[in-house]
Amino acid sequence: MSNELYADGIGEITITGTIVRIDLMSLSATDRDDNNNPKPVFRQRIIMPVDAFANAVDLMQKALGGLVEAGAVRRIGDMSAAAATDIQQAGASNASPNFN
Repeated sequence: MSNELYADGIGEITITGTIVRIDLMSLSATDRDDNNNPKPVFRQRIIMPVDAFANAVDLMQKALGGLVEAGAVRRIGDMSAAAATDIQQAGASNASPNFN
């Protein structure tokens, strides 16, 4: 059996020379912010060489393309301006805050 790790997202990506560090975060079960929302907390770090990171990004873009094609997610740029504004005003989005 292999170990698995759940992450709610990526907190930060740091590039130092030829090494990429990806900090995974998840929402705390106990710590809350001023609006009573769960705070993101660091969970684990992935460290890889730049070429492996580039390959991973390519693979993720292909996976995202499949999800978009299947209708599982929708890119903000693919929506009408009015629909995108409505979503932003409602505070809901399936886009990562890392890429806004």
